[in-house]
Amino acid sequence: MRSEIRVVADNGQEFKFDLDQATPLTAQAGREWLDAEFTRLECEPLRPTGKLLLADKVVVLARDAGAVRLADPAWGPQFAAAAAAALAKPTALIDAQAMSVSF
Repeated sequence: MRSEIRVVADNGQEFKFDLDQATPLTAQAGREWLDAEFTRLECEPLRPTGKLLLADKVVVLARDAGAVRLADPAWGPQFAAAAAAALAKPTALIDAQAMSVSF
């Protein structure tokens, strides 16, 4: 099964991460990586109630990371692998402009 994560940055630039050859992460490892980066980048929850859904965390992190981090050859693929593992989906479109995740 094909595994690819596409991310549209807030500036409209699109990134494609082919995960077919990547070492898969467990769902727990993906969530832990996303949590650590969310904290490190000082991201804010999307909803004013503070409730943070996993898809919200992924899209906020993509938005706050921006095109510079997504283009980073180490950070971008790691983000994609963590997102795929945490969301338990082999393919997804993470759109930071529209603030949406679709499968």
